[in-house]
Parts: sequence; structure tokens; C-alpha cells
Amino acid sequence: MNDTSRPHPSPATVAASGRSRKPERINGAQAVVRSLEELGTDVVFGLPGGAVLPLYEALYGSEKLNHILVRHEQGAGHAATGYAQVSGEVGVCIATSGPGATNLVTPLADANMDSVPIVAITGQVGSNLLGTDGFQEADIRGITMPITKHSFMVTRPEEIPAAIAEAFHVASTGRPGAVLVDIPKDVQNAELDFVWPPSYRLPGYHPVTTPHSRQIEEAARLIADAKRPVIYAGGGVLKANAHKELLAFAEATGVPVTTTLMALGVFPESHPQFLGMPGMHGTVPAVAALQKSDLILALGARFDDRVTGDVDSFAPGAKVIHADIDPAEIGKIREVNVPIVGDAREVLVALRKAVEARPQEQDTSRWTTYLDGLKEDFPPGYDEPEDGKLAPQYVLEQLTGAAGPEAVYVAGVGQHQMWAAQFLKFEKPRTWLNSGGLGTMGYAVPAAM
Repeated sequence: MNDTSRPHPSPATVAASGRSRKPERINGAQAVVRSLEELGTDVVFGLPGGAVLPLYEALYGSEKLNHILVRHEQGAGHAATGYAQVSGEVGVCIATSGPGATNLVTPLADANMDSVPIVAITGQVGSNLLGTDGFQEADIRGITMPITKHSFMVTRPEEIPAAIAEAFHVASTGRPGAVLVDIPKDVQNAELDFVWPPSYRLPGYHPVTTPHSRQIEEAARLIADAKRPVIYAGGGVLKANAHKELLAFAEATGVPVTTTLMALGVFPESHPQFLGMPGMHGTVPAVAALQKSDLILALGARFDDRVTGDVDSFAPGAKVIHADIDPAEIGKIREVNVPIVGDAREVLVALRKAVEARPQEQDTSRWTTYLDGLKEDFPPGYDEPEDGKLAPQYVLEQLTGAAGPEAVYVAGVGQHQMWAAQFLKFEKPRTWLNSGGLGTMGYAVPAAM
């Protein structure tokens, strides 16, 4: 599942993918459905309303799309997020104009904060009513611009196929995120000659996936010189489907591994090099490893305040190699010695080759022994209730033992989320769903659905 998600077309492949089928005369709403079908979408989550009635009429006629009816648009957004987190595909949600669209604000912010690829399709009042404060009108494009990766309105029916393809491409490439496509009702009703694949250009959007060789070589040098190295793996490793590469790199180098809340499962917790989750709710070995390290290899992590606490006192003696596909994250919180822009999978592959070509200069056995001692002396623990009731942590331990490593766990936000992160055992990626960055209560039930 994790390595076989369908690739969404890039501008180059969409524009030059060969023969197009004969144009078909359909309306804009049908074009949305057809575009989703062509992109491999099999399920959408939504709630009908006046401004999306044409789209729902088109959905009713689709034999490929399964529509999941929710009771609130926020649920549609969180359900699309959960779908995307487990499958690696783009999640799709639908809402009507005005209050329907504004109910998607929280799940869009949530997905964008956690780098989850979702596309929200919203209906809008007719073009002739835009700007008039018409019934159920809201500038959802303007409202969501700060909390989405991209947000735009389609003004002509001919633009719909390219707009949907562009939305999927932007949502799923580079650092994944949320994209909103707003479509006025009259544009949904208007006709167009539907042609697939569409042609579109994104001249300002060029995510860098391949790391620069000079940075890789410098990182390999620091790793070879380090006495107390540690890997700080974040959600970017999960998004890149780089769990196998992380395991191979860790085993090749012997460097111990910590994984953030959003990366639990990306490295098997039963592995002897696993230290646990770092930060204010983390394990003693993971926190100590970062604090006492002389080199932190941060992969797809953003030095979140839940991990670092006071940045000035975080890992004071450590040099930092920071690899991320989003260049804006590198050096944003913590000063970096070696910045690497690139996809986590490609970075790990390149780093492993470079490290294996360079002999380890320092003996790290004392460091490994020290961390192994911390794991033995400070395992996760809890106090048994004096009244004889079951401790929540005990319940979670029994649950994870009974359900096994194939189970997918979904948490809300709060103390139970931290207990779950601490006491469930994650052996595989995409088996742990939660709202990390935004901390959204109400996430769990629709995401699980």
C-alpha cells in the first residue's frame, strides 16, 4: 500500500502525455467528476447544498466514485485527511458555498499543518452574485489562502479539467498539503468540450526532490566524525514513503533513531536502535539522546516546540544536519550546519552511499551502551490506580498486544493521544492517525471513518 500509491500527473506529463480522446460535450459538474475519475479517485466525502447540487447530480451518475455522506462538512475534511494518511492517496472532500465551505476551514488548516494531501472542492454562488453578499456567499478562497498550499477559483468551465489536475499535483508533490478549488454554480452548469489529459503550466512551482551532492558529502563527513549521533525522523519520512530507506540507513550506520508524533510507525519500535518519541511527552532515552548528542540528523522534521521546548537550551552541544523537502523549514527554528533540500527517500539513499564510502572516524560504542542503559533503566511506566480501576495505559498495552501490528489506530487530541503514542506499539507506517500540528479535537471519528 505504501509504495504503490498512484502518481498524479505533473504539468509535463499532463501536457505531453500523447493522444487525447475525442472531445465530449458535458457540463462543468460532470467535468469535475470525470476529472476525479481520470485521476484515479475512488472515494469522496461530502455534504450536499444548493451551490453544489449540479455536482451532486453528476456524482449520482458516476459508476467509479463512491460518495460518503457526512453530517457536517468538518467531518468530510477530517475523513478525507484520514483517507489520505492511511492510503497515501489524495483525499477529496466536497462542500457547498458559504457556511458549508467555511466549515472546511479547520480540517484544511489541520491537513496543511500536518502536510497531508487533500483537495477540497467547494461550490460558490453564481458569478453574477460574486461580491454582492449574496445568499450563502463567502470568499472561501481568500479565507483559506493562509491555511492551504494553494487556493483558487475556477471562472470558466473549460478550466475545470486542468484545475482539478493541477490541484492534485500541487497537493501531492513537494511538501504535501491542502488545496481548495472553488467553482461557482453557473460554471458547474455551463457546458464545455471535455478533453483528457488537460494541459497546464505551473511556472513558479518546482519542488526540489534530489539533494545536492556537496551537502550530502558534507553531511557524511559530519556523521563519520560524530561520537554521539542521533536520527530525528519526522512526518516527512512517512510522507516520502521512506521507511525502508530509513531502516537501511540506520542499520548501515548504527545511528539510534527517534521518531516524532507524526512519524510513529516509520521505524519499527521493536528494533534495538529505536529510542522512542522525543519531546515533552517523549521517552527518557529519546530526550536524552537529543540533549546529549553531538550530531542531530533531522529528516523531514521541523523542530516543533513540543519537541524542543526552549530552543536556546535544546541540544546545546549538537551540530545539525537538516534535510527537508520544504526549504522554508530549514533553519527556521534551529541553526543548521548542513542544510539539505530534497525528498527524504532520495536523501537517505544518497546519504547511505556517501557514508558507506567514508569509514567511521569515531567509536560510538560508548554512546550506544549509554542509550541502551537508559532504555533498560527508564522504560515507559505508570502508577496503578489505588481504587483498583484499570489504568488507561494498561488498557492500551493490552489493546496493542491483542490487535497486533496490522491495526490502524486513530486518536483525538489530549492526554489519551499522548498515552496512545507512548503505550501502543507501532511497527509499520501509516498505522497511526492523529492531529499533530493543529491539535484538532473532533478529528478522530471522521478520520477513522
